[in-house]
Amino acid sequence: MKHLDIMFHCGVGFYPLVFKGSNMKFGIFIYDGVEPIDLATFGVLSMARRIRPEIEICTVAPLAGAVALSNGLTVLADFGVADARTLDVLIVTGGPGWVQQARDPATLAFIQRLAGDTLLASVCTGGMILAASGVLDDKLATTKREVVAPEFPPIDTMRKSYSKIDVREGVFIDNGQVITGGGVSLCIDTTLYLLEKLFDAETASETARIMEYTTARQANLREFPPILLEVTNDRRDQRQ
Repeated sequence: MKHLDIMFHCGVGFYPLVFKGSNMKFGIFIYDGVEPIDLATFGVLSMARRIRPEIEICTVAPLAGAVALSNGLTVLADFGVADARTLDVLIVTGGPGWVQQARDPATLAFIQRLAGDTLLASVCTGGMILAASGVLDDKLATTKREVVAPEFPPIDTMRKSYSKIDVREGVFIDNGQVITGGGVSLCIDTTLYLLEKLFDAETASETARIMEYTTARQANLREFPPILLEVTNDRRDQRQ
């Protein structure tokens, strides 16, 4: 099996990411109650395929088939957690349905099973699902901040409910094999960052350009600076 060695410069040093095969396989985890805007993760990857046709995208849900997103949109998931294909990257989306998924044994077991061998990322309240699975223990993480009363900010819920997580604000936080992103439209920025991490800065910037998102991306990075951690070979986080 051919191996592809990828080097990413995170500002504090270089570290390799090694993926098997010639294509990069992304899975988008969806479920009943996902906020439709979080499907922008799929949209970013779709646009990126114009530059990197080796990108493959599929959707994964608790069960394959129809998934009722928030406010009436229904989509079809390609796979269920029991029969999901091998993935290089899993992006966990957010939305009101996160509460149920954070209690779902099959969902949590699926994430735990992928941890270590698959790059895990969350957008919006998908971070709450990662938190419930335990993969964020002893790591820095972020999630959605802004809400409408009487909702309680998910980032405060994460701080209150998960004492082993160092909760911070940022457009995204990279712990090496686990990445958490901010809320709602910041899912776009997190997905662009994945392209930069896995391919190169040009892939991310060119994708942002053809999406007409360059200005917004730059503004978000200034307003909510990301937190990038260097990871050693034994996967322990080194704060810089």
